[in-house]
Parts: sequence; C-alpha cells; structure tokens
Amino acid sequence: MTRQGEAGTDPEPTGRVADSDGRPYQLLRQEILDGAIRPGDLLLETALSTRYEVSRTPIRVALVRLEHDGLVERASRGFRVRVGSAEDVLDIYEARIALESTAAAGAALRRTDLELARLAHLHEESVGADVPVAADLHQQWHEVLWTASHNRAIVSTLVRLCSQLTIFDPAPMLQPGSLDAACDEHRHILDAIGSRDPEAAREAVAAHLTRTRETRLAVLAKG
Repeated sequence: MTRQGEAGTDPEPTGRVADSDGRPYQLLRQEILDGAIRPGDLLLETALSTRYEVSRTPIRVALVRLEHDGLVERASRGFRVRVGSAEDVLDIYEARIALESTAAAGAALRRTDLELARLAHLHEESVGADVPVAADLHQQWHEVLWTASHNRAIVSTLVRLCSQLTIFDPAPMLQPGSLDAACDEHRHILDAIGSRDPEAAREAVAAHLTRTRETRLAVLAKG
C-alpha cells in the first residue's frame, strides 16, 4: 500500500494484492491510483494486454474487479477510469467518518502493544517531514489504525472507499497548514487509543476526518 491521497489531511490506502494471478489487476490498479492512468481515460482490453504482456482474459478479470472497487466503469468501447464529483467525495466521506470512527473505538479496545508502538513511531516520523514523506507515513498510520480495530469488514470497506477518494480528488495535500493540523489530530487520536478510551478515539477521528472533508470540498469548489 503505497499511494497517498493527501499529505496533511488523510491518506488513501491502496490495498495491493500479492497473488500472481492478480498481477494485471495489481498493476492496473496501482497505475490508476498513482495517476499514471487518469480519470476519464479509456481502458481497452487489447491495449492493456499488450501493455502488461498477458492474454485478454486476466485483463478482463482485472477490469471487472476494478469495476467492483468503484475505480472504473463501463463505457461504449470497454471501460474507463471513473471521474468523481464533489457529491461523490461528500458521500464517501460520510461513510468514511462513520466507519473509521468505529475502527478507532475498536482500536482503543483491541489494539496490541505492538500496534500502538507502530502508530507512535509513524506519528513521530511524520512530524516535520517533507510532504512526500509525510504523505506515505500518514497513509501507513491510518492503515495501522484500521488494522488495530481487528475488524476485517471495516478495513476492506475503508480500503475501497479511500481508493476512490484517491482518484476523485488527489489535490488537497498542498493546502497550507493541513500537514501540521493532521499531525496534531493524529496525536489526539493516538493518545485516546493509548489510554484505551473508545469514545475519545471515536470523537477525535470524527473531528479529524470532518476537517479533511471540508478541506477537500473547499478545493473542489474553487476548481
């Protein structure tokens, strides 16, 4: 999981797959999340088969999986990368706030000492880091938070939602002050999880994601 949707706000984890049978899916998905293949771009089986040096069958399977992920949609000549709207971002954030707040509460109750140590380490490394480094560290931080909830259904759903946010709106990482604000918010969340206070963790995550949602929507409104 390496793609960051916004440094200083919140990350968009990618949920990579490691199985060899999923290689075309993995490669195509990562190119979409990295922006090498952009929203609105047409995806043709023949061209992708040549690009990844595989037959059209695994390409077809990959495209169907990506459609299920919400990253591509059917077009008249095959598939294309989805283009999100401000309404899509708002809808996804509404779901994300609910799910990640629940994940934080679960993490406060069920996290291990190792998971807490990983969250603390990633937070410390991100403070004062340059934007590209902080982007990756913040992404990892959120992923560890999700994992610490020990709720696989929540984790898989958040991976899917955040991947969509990555392609719908990749720009807010550049907003002034956002990185410092996110670091402060992560510290509050971390303190609540360390104290095993589920309600404080829930509220801190909700406040963090509400701010990042407003940052995203402000950028989209200007653009």
